Amino acid sequence: MDLKGRHFLTLKDFTAEEINYLLDLAAALKAAKKAGKNMTSFLAGKNVALIFEKTSTRTRCSFEVAAHDLGMGTTYLDPKSSQIGKKESISDTANVLGRMFDGIEYRGYGQEIVEELADNAGVPVWNGLTNEYHPTQMLADMLTAREYFGDVKGLKLAYMGDARYNMGNSLMIVCAKLGLHFVACAPRKYFPDAALVAQCEEWAKESGGSITLTEDASGGTKGAHIVYTDVWVSMGEPDEVWTERINDLTPYKVTMDIMKGAAENAIFMHCLPAFHDKKTEIGKEMGDKFGFEDMEVTDEVFQKYADPVFDEAENRMHTIKAVMAATLGITLEDVR
Repeated sequence: MDLKGRHFLTLKDFTAEEINYLLDLAAALKAAKKAGKNMTSFLAGKNVALIFEKTSTRTRCSFEVAAHDLGMGTTYLDPKSSQIGKKESISDTANVLGRMFDGIEYRGYGQEIVEELADNAGVPVWNGLTNEYHPTQMLADMLTAREYFGDVKGLKLAYMGDARYNMGNSLMIVCAKLGLHFVACAPRKYFPDAALVAQCEEWAKESGGSITLTEDASGGTKGAHIVYTDVWVSMGEPDEVWTERINDLTPYKVTMDIMKGAAENAIFMHCLPAFHDKKTEIGKEMGDKFGFEDMEVTDEVFQKYADPVFDEAENRMHTIKAVMAATLGITLEDVR
């Protein structure tokens, strides 16, 4: 499998075989790190630029640690450290950075931005998150699912909440590609884009998976192997969105009753951060304002099923390492 020089912008661009190869590579890299293997010679002397127009904990740490483990240097560019899209066009920025760096990560807003970077950089560009897609999170989620269930093919994954944006879109895509049964449990106005649904249905036919959209939270999650949710308001959205989302999505909160209706060996997953209590500034502010102790998942569920959540958080680093390694020329045989 040769992925050298490829961009990593959305899993729509990758076959099931390529996705599984990246998961195999991530598993091998994880095992090597746990065994204390020094991998800094793999990509020594290379450097990557990390553009973050949206702040992050897991994505930034994952890219920086993964790059360091592979021997690379990193340069972090936050919104105040770069002229991208302000005083300098995206294409000009890509041309400049592509002459200085061996790869570029972008985390920010529209998918068109990371696409334009890729069109002009001349080096691999990796999507750390856009409004539409979050492909590195998908690899972490699938690696975690493999660790708990062995093979992911045939599993039922139920996503609770707003399925219109990066997490709902990307989970639907990866499930369709790898043969999982994806269910979006949400109010109808929060269903994913119809054209993307149709495309995913075609992929699901080939893989043996399926796509279901339902407003029935208990029915949609019944028998699910993975119950998944995300924060109800995405980064960068105005405060007034909270009222609407809370009113619309409270019936889709992940509770113990939901988990009891799932498969006996079900796990709960969340890409984090999670509002499962009032121990954050936003959680306390919104909890006090609307009179609740939690939001998209109860604290009881989060605490009982915390292990898979933090496993997938760790796996962000291992899978991001696999993406950088593969697109910069490191193969599974090199790691083994």
